[in-house]
Amino acid sequence: MERPPVSSWLPPLAACALLGATLAGLLPGHSAWVLVPAVLVLIGTVFAAVHHAEVIALKLGEPFGTLVLALAVTLIEGSLIVSLMLSAGDDAATLARDTVFATVMIVCNGVLGLCLLAGSVRHHVVSFRPEGTTPAVAVLATLATLTLVLPQFTLASVGPTYSTAQLVFAGVVSLLLYMVFVFVQTIRHRDYFLPDGGDTADEHAARPSGRAALLSLVLLLIALVGVVGLAKMLAPTIEGAVVAAGMPLAVVGIAIAVMVLLPETLSALRAARRGRLQTSMNLGLGSALATIGLTIPAVVVASIAGGLPLVLGLPPTETVLLALTLLLTAMTVLPGRATVLQGALHLVVLFVFLFLAMVP
Repeated sequence: MERPPVSSWLPPLAACALLGATLAGLLPGHSAWVLVPAVLVLIGTVFAAVHHAEVIALKLGEPFGTLVLALAVTLIEGSLIVSLMLSAGDDAATLARDTVFATVMIVCNGVLGLCLLAGSVRHHVVSFRPEGTTPAVAVLATLATLTLVLPQFTLASVGPTYSTAQLVFAGVVSLLLYMVFVFVQTIRHRDYFLPDGGDTADEHAARPSGRAALLSLVLLLIALVGVVGLAKMLAPTIEGAVVAAGMPLAVVGIAIAVMVLLPETLSALRAARRGRLQTSMNLGLGSALATIGLTIPAVVVASIAGGLPLVLGLPPTETVLLALTLLLTAMTVLPGRATVLQGALHLVVLFVFLFLAMVP
């Protein structure tokens, strides 16, 4: 069996070793001597995660490969949110909402925008399967409205919150709807989510052995733990910089979301440059769906079990941006073809989101 390159296993192991030494008190977590290597290790771990995700995708085929990466990132991200909720208590009431909203905005506008722009610059017009992307956007719009918009208008509890019964209902519906989507994506209508056209070089590449794919799966999980852990370790430094700059603390959540989503973003960009926009769409939209469909039920359980407050409803400005994002995404995926214009539009909305987060 071909040995994996050193760059695919050394950074994830170094990330976990760095995290372990910091948690054990062997290294000062906020020292510049630790933060600088942490950033370098984080970058290397991101590229390692992308490598292992591509090995798994080559072994499993579409759309299973992209689903593995989306689920792995979301499960670890959800675990991070729940742990922060349990440790911070009332101070983390809006953490789940802000993280889910930031992920949807970054994925739908940032990841898809960059992929559309990169693909169309190289191939002029990029194509994908609307029978696969349109249902994904429909499910995303339903989940986002149920979890992020409706809490502002319900009457059973005060403020942008759900009552306990409403929380349970929203969590169960979110999980069931996501499971139905995964069933359609991987079993019932799998062909809707297969790449259509573009560079087919990947189809002729030698499939890795089962042992190599299993090793990549283990290293992928280690890499994702390293990415999330290092992002959490760097959060206080980012928070200090944000406070020093006079910006809202919501920017911290955005910065962490960007770091956590880096593996998927790079993997999606590579697929887009090969003209395989369907793979990019599977990664981007699948990640946004998994974030709501899996994270919301997890935080609902944590909120009810721990008696923690959970604010889900978005303020008016964020609600408008979410509605614009969903409308623009639907108009982009419906024709099944896109140019640089669609990529530019999504990136403009992303810049508006980032600007208003810093200057509300």
